[in-house]
Amino acid sequence: MSPSPSLAESWLRGVAANPAAPSDVLIRLLDPAGRPAWRTLCEERDLPADVVDAVVAHPDRAVRRAFARNPHVDPAQRGRLVRDPSGLVRADLASGPRPRPRRLRPLPDDVIDALLTADEAGEDGRLTADEIVGELTSSRQIPLSYWHVLHEHPHPRLRLIGVHNLRWRGLDPARRAALLADPDPDVREAAARGVRYLDPTAMEADLPEEDCHSRRWLLTNYPVTDAVAEACLAAGRDLWSLAQNRYTPSFAVVRLARDPDPEVRERVAARADVDADLLAELAEDPDETVRTRAVAHPLPRTWAERDAVDGVLGWHAVDCDCPIPEPDAWRTYGPDARWFEACAVSEHAILRRVAASHPALPAALVGPLAEDPDPEVRHRLACHHPLAPPATVLATFVERPRQRRHLLTLPGMPRTGLDHLLDHDDPEVRALAAADPTLDQPPVRLLTDPDERVRRAAAAAPALRDERALAALLDDPATAEGAAANPNLPAARLRALLDLAGVPAPDARLP
Repeated sequence: MSPSPSLAESWLRGVAANPAAPSDVLIRLLDPAGRPAWRTLCEERDLPADVVDAVVAHPDRAVRRAFARNPHVDPAQRGRLVRDPSGLVRADLASGPRPRPRRLRPLPDDVIDALLTADEAGEDGRLTADEIVGELTSSRQIPLSYWHVLHEHPHPRLRLIGVHNLRWRGLDPARRAALLADPDPDVREAAARGVRYLDPTAMEADLPEEDCHSRRWLLTNYPVTDAVAEACLAAGRDLWSLAQNRYTPSFAVVRLARDPDPEVRERVAARADVDADLLAELAEDPDETVRTRAVAHPLPRTWAERDAVDGVLGWHAVDCDCPIPEPDAWRTYGPDARWFEACAVSEHAILRRVAASHPALPAALVGPLAEDPDPEVRHRLACHHPLAPPATVLATFVERPRQRRHLLTLPGMPRTGLDHLLDHDDPEVRALAAADPTLDQPPVRLLTDPDERVRRAAAAAPALRDERALAALLDDPATAEGAAANPNLPAARLRALLDLAGVPAPDARLP
């Protein structure tokens, strides 16, 4: 008797997710009859090398697009699609996995080169090459090491991109002079514009009058003249940008410290060059946010330290799930390692949060932070530090649902000893516990759980080994997908499920 279409699709998705499925079974799912399993197979798991070969060469771009978004495979394997005939496939490769992981592995340099220098966007004509470049440059798949030397690349188009993304303040004079004399006129023009912004008088002349991103960017990051600062103060505009800008004249900083807007005063309280008397005044500010920022970060400070503290406040405050910087970012732009060590033993929770966010913090300081009375310190440690104790990582998984997708990617995430969580109120936690391979008994009671995710995890549990029980679960629409993903199913049974679901065997295609 043939299964219902919905039951057959459940089997296909389960087989695609089965960690014990052999390559021939997985490759068989690439047949058009296996389409319901394509996303699970190509996007949601790691794959053996021979299956990757079959996916990359597959004639249907839906298969290749799914693989281009796969966060589980090595980026070099995804990078094999860089010259795919479909622009949509290349765009998915350039955009990267979705939803984006907090910590994203970069693409290889040669793949980035090919995407950035492509003259056309593929045969389907749905995108332009520039649109694909835009996807790539905003994807976080380009490592800092690539950006650091891109302005020296032999290809002029890449040098131009590198010049547009340079941090001109830190570039030595010899390198600036070389870019100003570059053989490519577009590179020379971009270099001249970048150098010009370092001159406050030139920046004043080029500053747009209308409110726009360019104006805010210049007033936040580049040197300003006294006249520009005075004009902003007089008009009461762009004051947050001035308060944030490390080059703002001292007379303006004093006036900004008394501005009616607490967000402006808070930026002054965060500055590395703030006067001690002015900081003491801000420590008595009527606004709690201003007071906290003035008190939590003692003088003397550096601008890199200011930025690190910013990283745990504002948009990055409690339960932040935004991108985690790659290690190069800490080494290149971050404060001295000794400052992080001092933060780890600070009386201020904000600074301990900063320390807990630093992945290179010495092991001796990790233990105390894992027991910190401030929960945000413990949770940041779990998300950021490779030596965070498993118990701390598990506690964060239980207590912070927004962090779960990230935590499940970490090698320190506990997968065993979870039987005490089988009856937890949260279904995601019960599902994690059900997958524990060390359970003495299969979590039978969870097979009728009201939550589909829990039922699926219970049916796929490695502890569930009884063939008769698995056969019954495979015939039940509520548990069929999980049972088909159970690693205890023999390969012959997986092949039989594909037969019943109508996926032809390779021999069936022969004349």
